[in-house]
Amino acid sequence: MDFTFSEEQQQLRETIERFVRGDYGVEHRRAIVASGPGWSREAWSGLAELGVLAINVPESLGGLGFGPVETLLAMQASAPALLCEPLLASAVVATVLVREHAGDPAREQMLTAMAAGELIAVLAHDEAEARGRNAWVATRARRVGDGFEIDGHKSVVMHAGAADTLLVSARLSGEPGDVDGVALFRVPAATPGLELQEYPTIDGRRAAEVRLHAVALPASALLGAEDRALPAIERALDVGLAALCAEAVGLLQATVDTTIEYLKTRQQFGKPIGRFQALQHRAADMLLHVEQSRSMSLLAAMRCDSGDAAPRQQVMSAAKVVIGQACRFVGEQSVQLHGGMGMTDELMLSHWFKRLLAIEASFGDTDFHLQRFAQLSQRVALQTA
Repeated sequence: MDFTFSEEQQQLRETIERFVRGDYGVEHRRAIVASGPGWSREAWSGLAELGVLAINVPESLGGLGFGPVETLLAMQASAPALLCEPLLASAVVATVLVREHAGDPAREQMLTAMAAGELIAVLAHDEAEARGRNAWVATRARRVGDGFEIDGHKSVVMHAGAADTLLVSARLSGEPGDVDGVALFRVPAATPGLELQEYPTIDGRRAAEVRLHAVALPASALLGAEDRALPAIERALDVGLAALCAEAVGLLQATVDTTIEYLKTRQQFGKPIGRFQALQHRAADMLLHVEQSRSMSLLAAMRCDSGDAAPRQQVMSAAKVVIGQACRFVGEQSVQLHGGMGMTDELMLSHWFKRLLAIEASFGDTDFHLQRFAQLSQRVALQTA
């Protein structure tokens, strides 16, 4: 199997690397984090001009018509800059989710605007009691006249404050945990009854608690079928998980490179501390974690859009376990090898460490995916028996 990237893919990666090095430096990011919105519209427009926001949009709608492998390259290339903009939430998860609804009349207009950077959409699906279970949707929708009314609470919705439109999952029938009965609605940010409580997360980004109090929506707000939205949501989340794994690999590599450079230059007892065998062993273990993560990230990118749900989710959970363990190990080792200065705000390393911790906890933490992998392995084994 050929694992080399095409010339076009390499150009995409190099273009993004140049952008983040030149237009998204450490001090620039620091100013963005401290700003009121917590993200930069200018940077978002810059990403749109590069075509990054159009990677997952079909060519017929003004996009690049690429897929998970190109998304992997984009996420890896942008990872060390720690972009505060909703690249994963909008340009990957929400874009893929809208793209899934081929028969919806609003699809083309939304995707064209999202590719151009004119529309930011964010999926609001997770709930406090879900604990990683995608089918747990307690938010309720009911028909009122020709439209719908929604009540519920979505938790830790990343970049919700930056969104022009929220894609809200709500249950029209059944009970939390049922696969059927879930619908998806487009809820504009200015809709009466929609309340956002924003807060910063450990990695400097913004999330929000999203509360819906008798939110009235027209019938056109429904995206796709009334009760079969969950499979499309799960596919979009798996593509997002693969992109998150790719971002982790980019951060892991930057962390290891910086730590090894420090070991070469930090002097103790008249020689670089990198000459001490115990520290060499720790650096070697870090490198092994990075290479294992790189392989699993590529596997996740190749399988994340498969139509067969159980084997796909099995691979995604395996990738998240390996990469989640690497995030914690490499992050902790890098900080320890830098000593006390490893946690200072002045070093980019400390911010990478915080983002690695956030990645380990996102889209289901390591323990959750370890359990899910075991359950799915049994299911797949029964299907193939």
